[in-house]
Amino acid sequence: MQGIKPLTTEIKARGQLTIPKKIRVMGHLEEGQVVSIIPIGDSVIITPKRLALDEARREIRRILKAGGLTEQDLLKGLREEREGLSQETYGKKSR
Repeated sequence: MQGIKPLTTEIKARGQLTIPKKIRVMGHLEEGQVVSIIPIGDSVIITPKRLALDEARREIRRILKAGGLTEQDLLKGLREEREGLSQETYGKKSR
């Protein structure tokens, strides 16, 4: 994010601050994402606080949407993979 000119914005009545789109894009900041605000003297640093589980969930949703898949499709595929791995590892089940 170096080399960008300073941008200005206004703090609203309830303390809300809009981060300009150019900065959000460069910083990979998304709606609903948790950020850390670190006070340093009379300045603040706003940095993404990436939560591994939330990020994984978002990535899974993106993949499903891009592939036109549903949650049920994913779960069915997982069951099939698990059964195949079990048979490969332990041999065929005797019934």
